[in-house]
Amino acid sequence: MVDSPGRITLWGVEVFVATAEEGSISAAARRLGASPSAISQQLTNLETAMGATLLHRNARPMALTPAGELFRRRASAILNEAAQARAELAMADMTALTRFRLGAIEDFEADVTPRLLIGLAERLKGSQFLLETGASHHLHDQLDARALDVIIAAEMGPPADWAEVHPILTEGFVAVLPKGRVDPGADLMAQLQTLPLVQVTTRHYMGRLLAAHLARQGLHLPHRFELDSYHAILALVAQGVGWSILPPLALMRGRRFAGALDVVQLPFAPLTRTIAVTARRDILQDMPEQLAAQLKPIVAEVILDPAVAAYPFMRDVLQLA
Repeated sequence: MVDSPGRITLWGVEVFVATAEEGSISAAARRLGASPSAISQQLTNLETAMGATLLHRNARPMALTPAGELFRRRASAILNEAAQARAELAMADMTALTRFRLGAIEDFEADVTPRLLIGLAERLKGSQFLLETGASHHLHDQLDARALDVIIAAEMGPPADWAEVHPILTEGFVAVLPKGRVDPGADLMAQLQTLPLVQVTTRHYMGRLLAAHLARQGLHLPHRFELDSYHAILALVAQGVGWSILPPLALMRGRRFAGALDVVQLPFAPLTRTIAVTARRDILQDMPEQLAAQLKPIVAEVILDPAVAAYPFMRDVLQLA
């Protein structure tokens, strides 16, 4: 169905906000899962309905006109109100929720997320599910852009004023070494400084978090590899290339390397992160809190219990929040 020019539609407002935030029609199309021509037509329809030009389309990146700046503030409020109304109607009868967009860190994709989705599908029988996995910083960006409803990701500093956060798991980072490479009775830090660090890339938030923590300890560790893949890091460590600092969830994803690794507590000040369910405040009522409650026993069964069985010291560094 083609929207009539002259009418302001909710879809048109969403297209406008996405284009304003992304800075181009093609980027807005990717974000919304539509064609660039459809996005362009929606913008034309909206401008016709408003009787004003909202975007300088020839600018790179695309820029808002003065009228567009004024409308953008109203547009965000319109989308928030629409989302809240939709959620209130759906939450009165959970079966009425027709679409649920979930983002989850890759650490959970094999064991945790499938079980969670099965449970949600049993409760929300009329709903379609979209799952996006990725790094925490990417998921937070997608939630901020309203491209996802709820995310399961690492906390990244103080939450935005629009967010509600429900912690699930707190984990302390650990040192991962090639099997048998160090003497447990000798100075661990001194031994580690003779091995190159296989580092999590500082292009990701977690890599920057680790780099900042090491700097605070006055540690300048040599490294030759900076990677964004847990599996690649664990593979290099398992082959004796060096050692790394990782969260326990990374080890649970790379269980096939366990026989070639030693895992110990950090020989310097501890560093922790918290995995949480985050959503826009007051949009989905108590659903994010329920989701966190549903996740905890799954995480305990498939993550915590096996981790503690494999590495007993994990009882102190890996805990439900």
